[in-house]
Amino acid sequence: MASPQAPAAGRRRQRSTRLTVAVVLLLTAALLVVAAITTGSLALVAVAAVAAVVLGAAATRITHAELATARREAARDRAEQARAYREITDARTAENLAFAQTMHNKVAVQEASIHDLEDALTAAQKRAAEATRKLNAEARRAESAEREGAAVSARLVEAEQRAAEAELKVVELEQHLEVLRAELDVVTSAWHEAEAAQRRRA
Repeated sequence: MASPQAPAAGRRRQRSTRLTVAVVLLLTAALLVVAAITTGSLALVAVAAVAAVVLGAAATRITHAELATARREAARDRAEQARAYREITDARTAENLAFAQTMHNKVAVQEASIHDLEDALTAAQKRAAEATRKLNAEARRAESAEREGAAVSARLVEAEQRAAEAELKVVELEQHLEVLRAELDVVTSAWHEAEAAQRRRA
């Protein structure tokens, strides 16, 4: 496959050749005039002057055409660069939008998980309160029924175990909730940093 620099190199060679031709025409016109003047012949001077004007006009036309071509090429290059920059900007914008959407989805998932854990924590706290109430009731019944101490003690131990398990579940759920909140803070911070980076690039 041809290199993208090859057309530019070819244009530079053509431009150099045309400018060289223009310079040669001007030098030829100058030499003709000098040669005609040294001969002292008015006819030769007139012919040399006409030839110099024609050669100068040709050199001027070549130079003007080359200048116009160079301007068109520069404008085309600038248009291509602008299109490339626009494509890069569009791609970056699409990437930023996709990243923002991903972060939004992650935040939504984390918030839903936190909501579920908060509901579970509330239910566990209710169970713990109920277990504590039952424990207190059992303790009061134990105090009023000393003769049935063995059976009441067994029920009391069972109630204490349930209360301890409920309290342990509450602690575990609170720790899990704290972890999820920390993850949500990290995700939210990353999202804000991405939005700030997008605004800086814009």
